[in-house]
This record gives sequence, C-alpha cells and structure tokens, in this order.
Amino acid sequence: MRLLKNSPVGRRYQRLHPSVQRKLKIAVPFFTLGLVALVAAYFLSDPPEWGLWFVFALLFVLLEFFTVEVNDRLFHSSSIMVVMTAGVIFALLADSDALFAMALMAGVALFTPLDFKERRWFQPMANFGQLALSGAAAGLVLDLNLPDVEVVTTQVLLRVAVASTLASLAYVTINNTMVRRAVKTVYGNDNLQPWSQMNVLVGGQVVMGLLGGLIGAAYEIAGRPSAVLVLIVGVYAIGHMSLFAFSQLRESHLSAISGFVKTLEAKDMYTRGHTERVAYFSQMIGEDLGFTGTQLETVKWAALIHDLGKLAVPTDLIRKKGRLSDEEYAQMKSHAHLVEEILAEVDFLQPMVEIASGHHSHYDGNGYGGSGHTEGETPSLEACIVAVADAFDAMTSARSYRMALSQQYALGELRKHSGAQFHPDVVDAFEKALAKTGRTWGAPHVNDEEMARRLAEEPELTLRG
Repeated sequence: MRLLKNSPVGRRYQRLHPSVQRKLKIAVPFFTLGLVALVAAYFLSDPPEWGLWFVFALLFVLLEFFTVEVNDRLFHSSSIMVVMTAGVIFALLADSDALFAMALMAGVALFTPLDFKERRWFQPMANFGQLALSGAAAGLVLDLNLPDVEVVTTQVLLRVAVASTLASLAYVTINNTMVRRAVKTVYGNDNLQPWSQMNVLVGGQVVMGLLGGLIGAAYEIAGRPSAVLVLIVGVYAIGHMSLFAFSQLRESHLSAISGFVKTLEAKDMYTRGHTERVAYFSQMIGEDLGFTGTQLETVKWAALIHDLGKLAVPTDLIRKKGRLSDEEYAQMKSHAHLVEEILAEVDFLQPMVEIASGHHSHYDGNGYGGSGHTEGETPSLEACIVAVADAFDAMTSARSYRMALSQQYALGELRKHSGAQFHPDVVDAFEKALAKTGRTWGAPHVNDEEMARRLAEEPELTLRG
C-alpha cells in the first residue's frame, strides 16, 4: 500500500503507530482483493441453490469459528471439506456454478470469537480477503473441470476426484501463502516461531478437500437424503477433531520444553535467558542457511535443551567463581551426554537430544559430547549451529566467573576458530544474520577475557569509555 506523504491521508498514515501501519499494509489490499474476487464471481457465474448453500455456509462458518492453532499464529480447520462439498455440488448442476457460491461462503466466515472479544479489525479484513480469494480460485477450477449434468452418476467420480484435488491445491496454496505473508508482515520473524510440519498440514488440507469433493458427488448420487447429510456432518467433525488433537499435542510438547528450561534456570540464575537467546541465534542462523520450518523448529528445540544435562551437575560447581580444576572441568563436561539420560524417555525430543549432545563437538572432529559426537568426524550441521550460538551467547552474557564480553570480541573469537572448532559456513551465516538485525550484544568496552574475569571477581573496578 503506497500513500503520497504530502496528501492528507498520507500524513495521517505516517502518524499511526508502526504496528498499525503494518496491519494496514495487509488488511487494505487483502480486503480489496477479496471484494474484487467476490464481485467478479457474482457477474461471471450462475447463483447457487440458496437453501442448500445456506446449510453448508452455516457449517463452514461454524468450523471456521472454532479454528485451532497448528503453528504459531497459523490456524486451520476442516472447513475446506465443507466448501469443497458445496462447490462440487454446484459445479455439477446445470443451473448453478461453484465460483460465486464458494467465494461468498468463504468470505462470510471472516470473524472468530477473539475478534469480538478483543475488538479486532485487522484479522477480519485480512481473513475476508484471503478466504474469498481462495474460495473463488477453487470454485473457478471446479467450474472449468466438471461437466454440467442434469443427474449426477458414478461415472463422474474420477473427474470429481481430479477436479477436487486441483481445486483444493489452489485453495490451500493461496490461503497459506496469503496467511504467511500477513503474519510475517505484521509480526516479523523476531516474534514468530518456525512453522513446522507444513508438508503434513498442507497435505492434510488437500486430502480433506478431495474427500469433501467426493462427499459432494456422493450426496448428489444418493439423491440428497437427510440421513446422509447427518453422516457428512460427522465426517466434518472427525476432520476437525484430528486437527484439534494435532494442536493439543503440539501445545503439550511446547509446555514440556518450557518446563525443562524453567527447571534448569531455577538451578542457575546466570543461565536465565541463555537458552532462549541460544535458540534465537540458532533460528537466525538456520534461516540464513535456508532451513525449512521443520528444520528450524528442530534446531530451535535442540538449542532450548542443549544445557539440560547441567541438572545432573552439582549446583556449587555451576555457580563457582573463578577457574575450574581439571577434575571439575571434566565433571562439567559430562552435561553434554547427561542430557541423553535425562530425556531418554521423551520420544518426541530424541532428534533434538542428539543435536544437543553434540553441541560441544568441534567442526574438525575434536571436542566432546554424547551420541551427537564422534571423535574425528564433523558433527551434524544442526549441532554446529547450536555450537556457534552457544559460544557467542556464553561470551556476550555475564557469568558467575566473568563479566560479559563485547560482540566485537565474540565475533573475533568465532572467526579465529572457524574451520577448527566452528563450522565456517555457520559462522558466516551468523555474522550476516546478526548484521541484519541491527542489534548489539554484550558489554561494548570489554574486549579482554582476563579483564572480564577481574571485573567479576572485583566488582569495584569500573570501565570508562
């Protein structure tokens, strides 16, 4: 959305809060696109049978009203089954079309309970746009690929299956693309968790759409009996419950990880925030390296549990000021493999546990760790990412034995040991990603390890810039 700065509207826009400006950049274009699609569909297609349309529209709105969060700020429901069922019915009948019926049906489901509770305006406008456009695209695909018939027979089932698959792909692709654009524009990467398992979620939506289309054809072939309609509603409910179960499982996973992190931070006050920062840096690196959402989530979760083995290390050793003896250092190193014992029975974290256990393994094969470390071999790329993120945060944050060092010093150390301790590609990716944020970490004037230790041991010392 572009506005002339010197125009009255432009000047008013410039005075708005940046978050409101970001929302307007999405809400206005999305709403306009949805409105154009709806008006065009009205003039380009025949109207549906309104009585039947109203029944399916009610079901569609009901399912959209109870969407579930399957990823951070990404909501799904089984409503695609409803709109595809209705779309196939109207596309097959000679006196109606799917285009306007599907666009209007999707468009009327613009509100959710939170919109009313929180008096939100951005979400309904954006939802109207992306849903109406998605519905119109799917309806057009159905109208172009399904024949108009007086009586629907089993002979059209194959064409319905193909057309429903194509229409579902169009609906899901447009819907998810626009939602992703909206979420990233409004919330930004810093406030957005990686979207994982998108292949499963998108594939599931397409399958639901295909099933919905076949249900529509079967409903017409059976002569629209009321009993079948009740069964259809049951299928919709089962589809919705599967998404709800997926959402609940994801929430339980996130809660479990959060609990582990809080337990560790309760033991060592100097690591409070450390795991979250390491996870943040790891995600930054993964994004620069082109990781998928699932890969990003894996490395992020591995970063969150990378120090969990310290729960089995004595507290006085973790909080000790001054240098560790050789025996104490060996005991401290044990945390890299103890994480495996602590989380041995947590099945969903096993891929992350292996990464976490190798975060002290070096790029050249040296270092130490558990199953994620093999002497003489380069660890996984994910372990190398966590290693760089962990080392940078360890240097730029205060510890019981040392003050925080400067970002300049920390990056210099990463470069110095690049190719030996640290993966050179990961170090390069981290520097680029860090520069993009414009943020600075650590104590600006502390560029010496010995000075940082003295500042921790003798707090009365001060630095002057």
